[in-house]
Amino acid sequence: MARVIAVTNQKGGVGKTTTSVNLAACLAAADLPTLLIDIDPQANATSATGVAVPEGHPTTYEVLNGTATVAEAAIAAPLDKLVVSPGAPSLVGAELELVETVDRATRLREAIAPARHDYEFIIVDCPPALGLLTLNGLVASDSVIVPIQCEYLALEGLSRMMETLERVQAGMNPTLRLEGILLTMVDPRMNLTRQVIAEVRQHFGEEVFGAEVPRSVRLAEAPSFGKPIILYDLRSAGAQAYLKLMREVVRNGTEGTRARA
Repeated sequence: MARVIAVTNQKGGVGKTTTSVNLAACLAAADLPTLLIDIDPQANATSATGVAVPEGHPTTYEVLNGTATVAEAAIAAPLDKLVVSPGAPSLVGAELELVETVDRATRLREAIAPARHDYEFIIVDCPPALGLLTLNGLVASDSVIVPIQCEYLALEGLSRMMETLERVQAGMNPTLRLEGILLTMVDPRMNLTRQVIAEVRQHFGEEVFGAEVPRSVRLAEAPSFGKPIILYDLRSAGAQAYLKLMREVVRNGTEGTRARA
C-alpha cells in the first residue's frame, strides 16, 4: 500500500517542485515504484522529469474531473519505476469547476485510492497557494513535506503552513501528519542562513529533516534538461542531499521514527 506524501508550501520559490521531482526520482532509483502526481497548473514537475504529454492524453485535470483514472493519465518517466500523472494549464479551470461540487476536496483522494496498490510511494506536487488543488493534495495524503528557503520571510510562511495543516487535520483529514520540514537553498557562508537553520531546528526539533538542500547551480540547471538531479549530476551536492532525504523518508515509514540523520 503506497504512502502518499504531499509536498507543499503556500510561499512560492522555496524548492517545492524541485523537491517533489527529486524525491520521487530518488525513491524510484531505490527500486521503489513511485507515482508523481503534478497538480500544479504550471506543470513544472512534469517537464522536469522529462515527460512529454502527447496531444489529447489525459492529465491530472481529467483525473480530478472524473473523465480519466490515474492509471489512464500516468506516463512513464525516463527513469525505471517512476511514472507521472502530468500537470496541465487546464488545472486552473479545475479550481472554478470544483467549487460547486459536494466532493470538491476529496476528488484526488478518491482517484488515488485504486492506485495505492500499484506503488510504494505517491508524491503530490501542489501549487504554491492554498486553493482547492492544494486542499485536494492535503486531503489525499498521509503526510506532508514542507520545504522552506533559508531566509527570514520563510519563517512567517512556515507558521501559516503549520496553521493550514492543523485546520486540515481538524476537519477533512484527521490522520494527516507532518513528514518533515526540509531546509532548501542552504548557503552556509551566509549568516542569515545559519540563523534561520538554528531557529527552525530549535523550534521544530526532530520534525526537521537532517538533509539540507544546498543552493546549487546544478540543481537549477537540471529541469531545463528534463532530468532529475540524480540523472543530471549524481555526484553533485544537490543529488546527495536528495538521496539523503529519500533515505530519511523511507526510514520514517519502515521504523516508525522521526529521528533524523
